[in-house]
Amino acid sequence: MSGKRSRVATVAAAGTLTLAAAIAAAAATLPSGTVAAPASAAAAYLTVVNGHQGAARATQAVAAISAAQRLGQFSLGAREHAHDVAMAKAAAARAAAARAAAKKAAAQAAAAKAAAAKAAAQQAAQQAAAAQPTATTPPVAVQSAPVASGSAQQIAEGMLSSYGWSSSQFSCLEPLWEQESGWNVYAENPSSGAYGIPQAMPGSEMASAGADWQTDAATQIKWGLSYIQDRYGSPCGAWDHEEADGWY
Repeated sequence: MSGKRSRVATVAAAGTLTLAAAIAAAAATLPSGTVAAPASAAAAYLTVVNGHQGAARATQAVAAISAAQRLGQFSLGAREHAHDVAMAKAAAARAAAARAAAKKAAAQAAAAKAAAAKAAAQQAAQQAAAAQPTATTPPVAVQSAPVASGSAQQIAEGMLSSYGWSSSQFSCLEPLWEQESGWNVYAENPSSGAYGIPQAMPGSEMASAGADWQTDAATQIKWGLSYIQDRYGSPCGAWDHEEADGWY
């Protein structure tokens, strides 16, 4: 009997026969008159089959657990990789910020250095300018005028009417030529070449009024009044320009 059950178990484990075929095979091997054998063989087969199915389910469960473990390990690895990437990005951002701060500090230091150099240069220029003597207009060279009948002012005032001006214009003519030459016939400015009472520039222009333009007050005054009339219209017009611009 045990041999027949073993055959049934072997057939069930191999999985090559159906339940009906196994029972038939077992029945064919039993002696004539035996009745309980087929039922016992079927039970044995079911036991083996159930055991085999349980083992398969166990194998499937182990495989599922292993897959879950592998998935968990993969998820953990992915999280660790993402963490490493985030840390690397943060470190790179901190390094970039440090470089930018260093560059900004260097630029500020360079600007401060340039400002200090500029201030030092300005201070040096101011000190150098203060050490130099103040530039002034070259003084007019004045020579002593020869004694003549009547002063130059009296001659000029007497000529005003011949130009159509009233004597009130002398109040402008007097300070004008006082400032230009001090009413000196021989007044000369060596830097500009201006000469005489009206400071004609050059002095040789007064030759149109007379050959004695270098020594005669009347000749110089005549030329000077003609110049004023042509350019400014009157002594007061010339004086206004002198006050505004420093020359006429």
